[in-house]
Amino acid sequence: MTAQQDPAQPGPEAADGGLAVVVGASGGMGAALVRQLQRQGRHVRVIGLSRRGQPPLDLQDESQIRHCADRIAATGLPLRLVIDATGFLHDTQRQPEKSWQQLDAAHLLHNFAVNAVGPALLMKHFLPRLPRTGRAVFATLSAKVGSIGDNRLGGWYGYRASKAALNQLVRTAAVELRRQRPQALCVALHPGTVDTALSAPFARSGLAVVGTDEAAARLLTVIEGLGPNDSGGFFHHDGSPLPW
Repeated sequence: MTAQQDPAQPGPEAADGGLAVVVGASGGMGAALVRQLQRQGRHVRVIGLSRRGQPPLDLQDESQIRHCADRIAATGLPLRLVIDATGFLHDTQRQPEKSWQQLDAAHLLHNFAVNAVGPALLMKHFLPRLPRTGRAVFATLSAKVGSIGDNRLGGWYGYRASKAALNQLVRTAAVELRRQRPQALCVALHPGTVDTALSAPFARSGLAVVGTDEAAARLLTVIEGLGPNDSGGFFHHDGSPLPW
């Protein structure tokens, strides 16, 4: 667990010892979120978790997720913000499908394991750690292509379907969360096309690509503007709601 203390004076949220956690902190987007949270100084501590961290957190290993959640709780600080910045789109062997002819069971299962099942297990172990009173946020990075209503181009079967599943998991968890912690939020966020390894192969397709620090700052602004009634929502990086 990499604990990172901002030397700046804590902001308003730090008055109660608020803790912020970023999962996937070794990735481009996760690292930028850690940097932005440090600069803002609104939390007493900012902790980054990743597969390469100590202790490690691999989304496909529930025992690691549970262990990290226990370590977070052991700090004694109220957990005010959790951002899941993980995700899978492609690797050296697997690329997004352009046609149903490219559908492959192992590829589909891997998409769901990382993009839906992993975040669901984060919700399982981190949502109960949110304070019962006061504002707290669990935000996970989804994707606009996971919107069923917005799907007009097709393709990217596994990524689209797994992010759509993630959106439903967020919506469902938010219903339960509201019963137990009415001031807490569970939301899905679309960061846009960000200059990271995940989007690098697609940067030439005419999409507006933004730097990681700019994207992180936008997302944190969206999170800051959300209220309890927004829990269970799916939001664009400009703060507007996205269709399911």
